[in-house]
Amino acid sequence: MRVQLGGHPASRGSALGRARVRQPRALDVAEKRITAKQVPAELERLHTAITVTRAEMQALREKLQGALHKDVGEFIELHAMLLDDPELLHDLDQLIRSEKYAAGYALRVQRDKLAAVFEGMDDAYLKSRLDDLDHVIGRIHANLDHTLIDGRPGKHAAPKGVAGDILVADNIAPSELAQLQAQGVLAVVTAQGSALSHSAILARSLHLPLVVGAAQALGRINEGDTLIVDGDSGAIIVEPNGDDLHAYRERLREAARERRELARLRSKPTRTRDGFDVVLAANAESGEDIASAHELGAAGLGLFRTEFLFLQSAGLPSEEQQFHVYRNAVLGMAGRPVTFRTLDLGADKADHAGLAVANEENPALGVRGVRLTLAHGDVFDTQLRAIARASGYGPVRVLVPMVSRREELLAVKRRLKRAVAQVRARGHAASDRIQFGAMIEVPAAAFAVHGFIDLVDFLSIGTNDLVQYMLAADRNNEALGELYSPLHPGVLRLLFNVLETGWQARKPVAMCGEIAGDARFTRLLLALGLTEFSMHPSTLLEVRRAIRGADRSALLAESWRLMQCRDRAGIEKWLDSVP
Repeated sequence: MRVQLGGHPASRGSALGRARVRQPRALDVAEKRITAKQVPAELERLHTAITVTRAEMQALREKLQGALHKDVGEFIELHAMLLDDPELLHDLDQLIRSEKYAAGYALRVQRDKLAAVFEGMDDAYLKSRLDDLDHVIGRIHANLDHTLIDGRPGKHAAPKGVAGDILVADNIAPSELAQLQAQGVLAVVTAQGSALSHSAILARSLHLPLVVGAAQALGRINEGDTLIVDGDSGAIIVEPNGDDLHAYRERLREAARERRELARLRSKPTRTRDGFDVVLAANAESGEDIASAHELGAAGLGLFRTEFLFLQSAGLPSEEQQFHVYRNAVLGMAGRPVTFRTLDLGADKADHAGLAVANEENPALGVRGVRLTLAHGDVFDTQLRAIARASGYGPVRVLVPMVSRREELLAVKRRLKRAVAQVRARGHAASDRIQFGAMIEVPAAAFAVHGFIDLVDFLSIGTNDLVQYMLAADRNNEALGELYSPLHPGVLRLLFNVLETGWQARKPVAMCGEIAGDARFTRLLLALGLTEFSMHPSTLLEVRRAIRGADRSALLAESWRLMQCRDRAGIEKWLDSVP
């Protein structure tokens, strides 16, 4: 029987397939005890399951690095770190040794114990880490069923999915998405989740249709049902009829036409209808991203994330290791500028080098970004020397994250100048002109940008953090999904302030946050005066098309009406009314 359900669109695209329903991962394991004689075998079974899970996470880290946005990489690292938590491992062993619990029941007891701790916390951000705990415990538990079969390790467990499936679940972790896509899963529908979550960001990168917040999905969809999922509208059709199938085929034809149209823009200029050239750069963290940026005609790399080296390495990466990566990025862009954001760890980003501060009460407001690098001067100097050496191979810019005051920029400028001198003293080439910039992602920096703009050659606005700090709303908290939005009058006024200050000082201002790569916001950003965009390569052509279809002069002329809007509805109405 045909049923139509609704959710929130999170990743575009349409899919037709069979429903694979996964009920919420509840660790509802009955109490089971073992004999003293069985303890060694049960411990081995648990340790094998943990080893298998650890290997899965390592494989994911290696496989997904090129596709992941910064936050998704951090998410996977956090899960890997939980697997190595000595308290978790020790307590599980003790439950088996002392209480004679079977491994599955020990997992449940330990999960419930830690969950009580998380739920008792006042900090909403830390409370949300319970989902991470459940995901890790769930993975270990799943692998228990595939270990020590007849005394031998069994096959690794993996997210279930086969070609032609559409996964219907309570929620989905980023670390599962690429595996599911590789298995041929066509789309994902979740009862919970946010369009701004880690998983949604990755789904868009993978071009995997995703609908979130479909509250009725688990109750109304049965295993094996035929589904049509529309990631553009959020519609889900169960057991579609002939008209539905015809409409689906038409959407596929339209999507194919759009892909052909976008492909023609690869070599086209990023120029508005009234003849204004806009700088369209790419965000990158891997060779794959750099190759895509070059192929799609990006004007350069507006953000190269350097922290992935520290997240991947077992220890601190050497100057030589960093230099080779940075030089390859510069060579890969063939004369177009590369903006290296200096190390941006902290805010609970796990790293193997031990730099990030553990157990901070409020990591999002803690020792992160430039605060962390200035606290580890030797590590920072090593990175700056590697960047200085890379500057001998092409145009390089240095971008400092999490800036909140003038003194931080002065300290970094002194270190950069010294790094260049050291590199040259050792006989390496280094540019005479490494452009220096500040990342605007702290509201205080946005309000007080006039107080340090004389120290920089350019600014780059990081909207992901700026918006959530401005609105006091974690963008990954689905309960705040409606609150976290750049379409807030306060956010727009703050962006306008930064852009206007840059214009008055004749300093270019770029934007490298998520909204820069969302074509729905392109006209709004042009109206505010933005002239430099940087985004994941996967969205570059869509934004280029939006820019080529916009009349910048007309948008600027209408900006006064935009700034008078008093709420989100008014801003959305303005967007609908402008050319």
